[in-house]
Amino acid sequence: MASVKLEDCSQTLVLNVNIKDEEEEEKIGTSVSHGDHVETFSTSREHQQEDHRAKRSHHWPHCEEIFPFLSKLKIHLKIHTGEKPYSCSDCGKCFKTSTKLKVHQRTHKGEKPYSCSDCGVSFSRSDTLKQHEHIHTREKPYSCSDCGNSFSQLGHLKTHERIHSEVKPFYCSDCVKCFKTSTALKVHHGTHTGEKPYSCSDCGKSFSQLGTLKIHERIHTGEKPYSCSDCGASFSLLGTLKKHERIHTGEKPYSCSDCGASFSRPDTLKRHEHIHTGEKPYSCSDCGKSFSQLGHLKTHERIHSEVKPFYCSDCVKCFKTSTELKDHQRTHTGEKPYSCSDCGKSFSQLGTLKQHERIHKGEKPYSCSDCGAIFSRLGTLKKHERVHTGEKPYSCSDCGASFSCLDTLKQHEHIHTGEKPYPCSDCGKSFSQLGHLKTHERIHSEVKHYYWSDCVKCFKTSTELTVHQRTHTGEKP
Repeated sequence: MASVKLEDCSQTLVLNVNIKDEEEEEKIGTSVSHGDHVETFSTSREHQQEDHRAKRSHHWPHCEEIFPFLSKLKIHLKIHTGEKPYSCSDCGKCFKTSTKLKVHQRTHKGEKPYSCSDCGVSFSRSDTLKQHEHIHTREKPYSCSDCGNSFSQLGHLKTHERIHSEVKPFYCSDCVKCFKTSTALKVHHGTHTGEKPYSCSDCGKSFSQLGTLKIHERIHTGEKPYSCSDCGASFSLLGTLKKHERIHTGEKPYSCSDCGASFSRPDTLKRHEHIHTGEKPYSCSDCGKSFSQLGHLKTHERIHSEVKPFYCSDCVKCFKTSTELKDHQRTHTGEKPYSCSDCGKSFSQLGTLKQHERIHKGEKPYSCSDCGAIFSRLGTLKKHERVHTGEKPYSCSDCGASFSCLDTLKQHEHIHTGEKPYPCSDCGKSFSQLGHLKTHERIHSEVKHYYWSDCVKCFKTSTELTVHQRTHTGEKP
């Protein structure tokens, strides 16, 4: 006679069992006392022989479970009692069955009796081996009831199902932030500890996540496992491929709430939003100037350095920005894609067109703080201000003469080189300075810009006017 007693709420459940032998029992008397009610199940030898495997059962009326063997019923009872009679001698952890204890003890012994026939990897549990084998068979028996996504392991399905729910069972003890997976929690912990346990064997750079290290290593290996099915372009990151594919699909899932402009990438949207907020989060460490976009800061920082990463393939001249290179390349191609809508004049640079348009508009946005003179170009204002300051930053390397304008120095240098780059289109005579050519061209025309107010006589050059004036003043230089 075996007796098992179960305390459940205020009721007492007693199981009395007569056992001769599990294999040859003639009669099993099972009585369950549930208050005043008792259920008894009896199996005769004839009945047992007739239906030995299918119908021989032990019924537990408390939860309606049916078991083929009494031993299974006894194990099941521990679910209700919470009893864990088997304890680990190494760590003290308790288990409901001896089998679960044996499996656990393998973690201390390092015993892994179950091996994969395909790759030889060993496991301490047979169910872990079975899940592993799905990798080789590509079997995915666990499906999500919400989206239909399939998984090879039950644990992966359980983790995935949290995407569809708001359950976040893992929380940080430092900041009480919650996460859906233990992996996400571990990664988050690194923000508090600063721990970066994964190091690159090639360059020594450290990372807080193993996955980030794996991605980084592709820089050294050149591995690009993700390919675009439309154009064949390869990428080292799956996310980068997804972004690239939007070029082909035209998909722009990220919209600005202020103006409705759409973007294919969230970071592009964030940069765009700085236009509306006026935020300039990127500051230059050299001069303190701020920018709304990181790319603009990177371009600006080249002003403070000698780095010129963009070079012309025609003349090997180097530039600090790709825009400067494109503008320069037009000097080789002669391309002038920017045209004035007022006069039709074309320009190789958009900025030059903008400056030109001020001629038609009469716009002069730059004013001198000393005399109030206004100018259409900032560069012209800077040159003008040197009149007041007396600054002459451009010096001739041959004679030491200084000039306030760079172009004036260039023209002066022609004196030393003998270069005369300005020829007259009428007679072919050449000049070292553009101003001298302009003065000479008046000989071939009837234009007389200079006149004397006393006699209203006109002259082609200022020199001729000065000579004429002496006839009135009697001056003899």
